[in-house]
Amino acid sequence: MGEQVRNALVSEATALAQLWFDGWQDAHAAILPTELARLRTRESFEERLLRGLAELRVVGAIGTPLGFCMLKEDELYQLFVSPQARGAGVAATLMADGEARLAAKGVQTAWLSCAIGNDRAVRFYEKHGWHNTGKFVTPVETSSGPYDLEVWRFEKRLLA
Repeated sequence: MGEQVRNALVSEATALAQLWFDGWQDAHAAILPTELARLRTRESFEERLLRGLAELRVVGAIGTPLGFCMLKEDELYQLFVSPQARGAGVAATLMADGEARLAAKGVQTAWLSCAIGNDRAVRFYEKHGWHNTGKFVTPVETSSGPYDLEVWRFEKRLLA
């Protein structure tokens, strides 16, 4: 697609939250606990997105995002792409931008968590040089406080 990665704007938080909500429902609702899915409201995604806006980059026109990548410390925290942009290189572009931003912060080994059973994401991460280091339990953010979830941890060496 040749899309440019740009900083997210507060004014597009609603559109980005909808993309995140829809992508989460598509990739995770059927493979994660029902209790967690119940806590994943569109509003909860918008709240989390606004808290992480400084570390969020987007591909797509303002108001019609095609995807986004959010960092959190040394983690590639969130990566979501709209269904119409899948297979067009948007995810790879966002991941490369996220990896470059992590490396620029001095991160030597980046990590990300992946829902156990999200095989499409696993194939994508492995294709881009990330390695599954096994399962671990992480407290994920919800509107009711942290929710302990077992996930796969992927890592990638960024700096020598």
